[in-house]
Amino acid sequence: MSFHVIIPARHASTRLPGKPLLAIAGRPMIEHVYRVATASGAASVRVATDDERIAEAVRGFGGQVCMTRPDHNSGSERLAEACERLGLDAQAVVVNLQGDEPLMPAALLNQVAGLMDEDDGVSMATLCTRIHHAEELFDPNVVKLVMDAQGHALYFSRAAIPWDRDAFAAEPGVLPGAPHYRHLGLYAYRVGFLRDYVSQAPCELEQRESLEQLRVLWYGGRIKVAEASCLPGPGVDTVADLERVRALLKA
Repeated sequence: MSFHVIIPARHASTRLPGKPLLAIAGRPMIEHVYRVATASGAASVRVATDDERIAEAVRGFGGQVCMTRPDHNSGSERLAEACERLGLDAQAVVVNLQGDEPLMPAALLNQVAGLMDEDDGVSMATLCTRIHHAEELFDPNVVKLVMDAQGHALYFSRAAIPWDRDAFAAEPGVLPGAPHYRHLGLYAYRVGFLRDYVSQAPCELEQRESLEQLRVLWYGGRIKVAEASCLPGPGVDTVADLERVRALLKA
């Protein structure tokens, strides 16, 4: 199916300032992410940024840029503005690829975009992977999700969900046999939905969990979820993550 990829990128990261421009294997991180997007066969790829330093770097390796306002509170808001500036049709599918995912397999961009064609009633689509270690399940930095029988998201949380009452009572802190899922921060939307989403007020659950996808569920939207067809490499949130990715790409 035809889809577009937009990569929101900002310079003012709290933990890693200038993150999109940090060098990995001799190239800025944003270039690695851009190459992932182009390898997916997307109809178009743009980096959405408010920072001229990032824009200059993208143009330097031949990439396309969409300049956006500096006052956005989230990547989704920046994406929505970019869609307007690019004049994308309301029915067009756009994939939000985070600018700190240089090891995201291109196949997953195709997979998440394809979910939008499988169910006309969904507002957006995303992916997950199975959790295999207890420390991951109980880590609040790892976002977990639960789905219904049709593969629609019921809830996202930083807590361990679903809470296996009997298993956790018997062996606290141990991963039970029932599957638990980690959410991947890769989204596909129809442009028309994205316009509506950013016009809605943030909800209480979203603010408590600090998870903007909960706004979709709060207002009655449906999110299609599928288990990722392959495992992504690590994203870059910290200096340790950066060194890990550098080592992986060097190898």
